[in-house]
Amino acid sequence: MTVVDYNKRLLTASRRVLIEQGEPKPVTAAEILYGVRTSASAIEHLPEQLRPQNIAQSYQLQDELNYKLAGTFGKPMGYKIGCTTDVMQTYLNIPHPCAGRIFQSTAQFANAQYSAQSLCRPGVECEIAVRMGNDLADGNTYTAKQCYAAVDAVMASIELVDDRWADYQSVDVFSLIAENFFGAGCVFGEAASLSFDKLASVAGTLWVNGNPIGSGSGADILGHPCEALAWLANHQVERGMPLRIGDYVTLGSVVKTQWIEAGDSVEIKFDGLGACSLVLSA
Repeated sequence: MTVVDYNKRLLTASRRVLIEQGEPKPVTAAEILYGVRTSASAIEHLPEQLRPQNIAQSYQLQDELNYKLAGTFGKPMGYKIGCTTDVMQTYLNIPHPCAGRIFQSTAQFANAQYSAQSLCRPGVECEIAVRMGNDLADGNTYTAKQCYAAVDAVMASIELVDDRWADYQSVDVFSLIAENFFGAGCVFGEAASLSFDKLASVAGTLWVNGNPIGSGSGADILGHPCEALAWLANHQVERGMPLRIGDYVTLGSVVKTQWIEAGDSVEIKFDGLGACSLVLSA
């Protein structure tokens, strides 16, 4: 039995999965979400009795899932933050930021290519990303400017997202967070340097197949992109998992998610930060 076949069997079991020539064993929420991610098979909901009931439980379940995903996608190399702009909070009807993990094999640089076969319903987002030059781990409540001082590079970024739910609008936010909040991959442009003030005014645009889809600015991200970074830094300190030197962080999309299909090409550009691109192959 292949890994994909096993994961598809796992997803069809409501609470238990048959192990070949063995006894049935309980299925955990992390196993279900792992199967969803690695077999590109969407589900309606987590079984009610397995769903996280609050934010703390959401991130605890995400940790369990990410431990499993690291064995498939490589070590975590940073974080994605969602719902940091009005356009995305309105689109998803979620009024606060949500974080997920980025894994080594899902991250690419400059000009990327991903396979549509490994995704359920792929989409792209237009983001600013940073790379940490110092740890943010001393237990302080960090401000946006303190976080900016710990950054050693800023760059344009495409976040590749994947809707792994039959109808995500019917899924509770706790489950969305637990499965890494739609995260599927990230493309990072060339490292750049920009002043704190200019980072707020930088403008970005998303194109699909050469057609402009939408634009936004750094100020759309909680008033300043580093406000999102401060939210994550403080969130991670509270969880005992602080941001570390070398971590990449995407700060939220300035354009509403654009769903794409096999064969589509995507490009984003931020004035003063540069560009990056993505092709979704069949």
